[in-house]
Amino acid sequence: MRVDLDRTSPVPLYHQLASAIEAAIVGGTLAPGSSLENEIALAQRLGISRPTARQALKSLVDRGLLVRRRGVGTQVAPTQIHRPVGLTSLYDDLEGSRQRPSTRLLEWEPREASAEEAEELEIEPGSAVVMISRLRLAGDDPIAVLTNLLPAELAPAREDLERTGLYECLRERGCQPSVAKQRIGARTASAAEARMLEESARSALLTADRVAYDDAGRVVEVGHHIYRASRYSFETTLFSR
Repeated sequence: MRVDLDRTSPVPLYHQLASAIEAAIVGGTLAPGSSLENEIALAQRLGISRPTARQALKSLVDRGLLVRRRGVGTQVAPTQIHRPVGLTSLYDDLEGSRQRPSTRLLEWEPREASAEEAEELEIEPGSAVVMISRLRLAGDDPIAVLTNLLPAELAPAREDLERTGLYECLRERGCQPSVAKQRIGARTASAAEARMLEESARSALLTADRVAYDDAGRVVEVGHHIYRASRYSFETTLFSR
């Protein structure tokens, strides 16, 4: 990537460099996943100080345009995923935006519902339920860890969950989620979560807790999901009264 710096300009050199890299990212010259020179090589090639190169790269990392990966270096950040707030499956949303969704099944556990789980699902304690946990990826990048609790009679098979999204599996079984209550929040990642999502320790996560109902008002699934805040955001439309 060619960078022309104007040393007579009152604009700081680090800002000129950051602006040139940003323009290359926005214009498509630097595609998501492209690797950049390290700050030493960049400083030597452009004839600037190492702190100037470091400040330029850091400003772009802070804005989410670049990411630093241990053992890999500095890369252009993957495309941000913007998801509308609605009763949809993350799998379907990713597929609709051509993000090549895939799933790694982490857990598929049949068990008897505890008192707390029974209250969430509005069933009797001791009823048969299945807890599933999945790592959802867009391309090769992990995006979210999805944990869901379902009545056993509605729970999809393992191979179905690895093939498509949960809501599509439910529809195939004749169950149509029609309305849901959802609470969106944020917290920091645990060490295990950070490793799964390929984030640094204590990175920011978005959280979503959802209870979905069918047309008859029956609870069909309870979800507790976490998303990488660096790659993911929720969007909603607001109306005045």
